Amino acid sequence: MKRIALIVIRVILRLPYWWGYKVNKYKHIENYPLEERYGFIHGVVSTISRKARVELKCYGLENLPKQSGYLLAPNHQGLYDPLAIFQTHEAPIRAIVKKELTSVILVKDVIKMLEYVPLDRKNVRDGARVIKYVSDEVANGQNFFVFPEGTRSKDGNNILEFKGGTFKIATKAKAPIVPVALIDCYKVFDNNTIKKTTAQIHYLPPLYYDDYKDMHTNEIAKVVHDKIETYIQEWTKNNA
Repeated sequence: MKRIALIVIRVILRLPYWWGYKVNKYKHIENYPLEERYGFIHGVVSTISRKARVELKCYGLENLPKQSGYLLAPNHQGLYDPLAIFQTHEAPIRAIVKKELTSVILVKDVIKMLEYVPLDRKNVRDGARVIKYVSDEVANGQNFFVFPEGTRSKDGNNILEFKGGTFKIATKAKAPIVPVALIDCYKVFDNNTIKKTTAQIHYLPPLYYDDYKDMHTNEIAKVVHDKIETYIQEWTKNNA
């Protein structure tokens, strides 16, 4: 992909410092607070976006709960999605990631550094373990993001069905759920070009525990899905 090649060319001189020094340093997570480790990645991602000629527009930060310990539920368009979250979400945020990513060069270092939680999607027991662990972490004030679709949509700004299991994390932790609408993020790496690209991230008003406590997780999934889908449709229609 041309944009990835552009990123490599434009940041190659920084890589020895970023990965040769900083990442190796922050892999010793017991020595550095999560805020410091996340702050480093936050800065790296902002630089990468700029060098990649991506303009990321962010809306709705005022909707984020003031107190940490919530779940972000974004639609999933592609590789740029986590970067959009890193760049705009200033407080540390962790994630559940597929186990396969723990063997990907560079990515595996970030997973360790930010204490992301690997999930074996083929193992039901592992899924239950991860939900229990993450819900406890959220209840103790950690922020997490999870893509409820389970995989990326390959149809532009159209989104797939949300899986109810994702929201067991919130129900067990009695935590706020923040729907997140990602718009045009797929264009960053799917379009084989290095022309300037604009992507958007919209943080929507949260659902608090009292809003969903009487709902099944599949119902919660549909509510969150429909909020994001309706928002994207209205936004794209009004800003065409």
